[in-house]
Amino acid sequence: MKNVALHNLGCKTNAYEMDVMQQMLQEKGYSIVPFDTEADIYIINTCTVTNIADRKSRQMLHRAKKKNPDAVVVAVGCYVQTGKEDVEKDSAIDLAVGNNRKKDLVEILEAFLSEREQEKANKTLNDTSVIDINHTDEYEEMTLEQTAEHTRAYIKIQDGCNQFCSYCIIPYARGRVRSRKEEDILREIRGLAENGYKEIVLTGIHISSYGIDLEDRTEHYKGQDYLIALVEKIHEISGIERIRLGSLEPRIITQDTANRLAALPKVCPHFHLSLQSGCDDTLKRMNRHYTAGEYWKCVENLRKAYAHPAITTDVIVGFPGETQEEFEQTRDYLEKLNLYEMHVFRYSVRKGTMAATMKNQVPEPVKAHRSDVLLAMEQKQSKDFRQFYIGAEVEVLYEEAKEINGKIYQVGHTKEYVKVAKETARDLTNKLCTEKISDFLKDDILLAGSVEFL
Repeated sequence: MKNVALHNLGCKTNAYEMDVMQQMLQEKGYSIVPFDTEADIYIINTCTVTNIADRKSRQMLHRAKKKNPDAVVVAVGCYVQTGKEDVEKDSAIDLAVGNNRKKDLVEILEAFLSEREQEKANKTLNDTSVIDINHTDEYEEMTLEQTAEHTRAYIKIQDGCNQFCSYCIIPYARGRVRSRKEEDILREIRGLAENGYKEIVLTGIHISSYGIDLEDRTEHYKGQDYLIALVEKIHEISGIERIRLGSLEPRIITQDTANRLAALPKVCPHFHLSLQSGCDDTLKRMNRHYTAGEYWKCVENLRKAYAHPAITTDVIVGFPGETQEEFEQTRDYLEKLNLYEMHVFRYSVRKGTMAATMKNQVPEPVKAHRSDVLLAMEQKQSKDFRQFYIGAEVEVLYEEAKEINGKIYQVGHTKEYVKVAKETARDLTNKLCTEKISDFLKDDILLAGSVEFL
């Protein structure tokens, strides 16, 4: 039986799909080997969110072919979906499989291998399997039984996006919103709980839209009730101790939504609300569907519902037309908002988006300076957030043993996704413990004291 090397690029949704593809290959008897070894088949789950992501996808595909010129190199996912013509011309790619065909990967691969064997040829023409992703309402059903992580499992609940932010290509790569059936989600989570997983993370391309396509619904964001109702049902599953939500559309965090979530002890008070800019003019050019004031209200709703919620965000600097004054509005806004973590991105032109054709593109050195300013702010705010827990008792789910500064620590996370380490040789993997935090081990890691199992 042939051996297969896999490599994933991009988001948590991609990671989930890669885990399922690996599972399907193993069930068919394929041997999984590390990507940096010589394999018979290389499968790269690609990303296309930026031009840089496209380039990284191409680099990994070419690296695989260089590693073993006789291997079958398979490109899968978003880069295939948006760059079909380039993929078909690329001699490093033998087989390309687009989105909504990942569930058929093994079948497509074996048909390709069979055809190549029949032809008795050393080389075949590139073969591509891509559907019209923008005209399908089918959710691609995949089920995960286990993952490389021993404590945390990502659960895909929907695919696609209807937002069309002016800088984003993803609606063209993933198509429109398609929600997974509730019973399939619950069945998968029950199976993972039986296999010992204590924490699950709900993920997708735009999970805030979960449910809006399941019936005749035309208004945006009425689907938030369906997402929260799903979380409430997951909360009842025995064995699951923690529920995390992936990136959320800020507008769904009404006070009622925040209160319903806060009433569920298993839901982690860790929320990623993507902002992108604190300036209304910039947000409008981005085609974001809220104002800075509305975003602020959503954060306040969470802070009223929880004692010390961890709120994280994404920010883009140097978006086309962003003046120094607009950037200063964003900087001042973020200083006052005072979040746990900010992921700061320099705007990158993405061919095929509205923003790519906008005037007043910001020079790279200006983007770099603005990024540095916000990253310095983020570092301070993030450390201040962690400082809150010094001397406090917290619940930690331990995940792995790790060497830090020459010593062995057990490392895990609190419900707020604050990293905690405890110096001990005892294996605490997948154990929930109550810990008293004594100090910082590093700027981004807290040091735990005694262990008490929950």
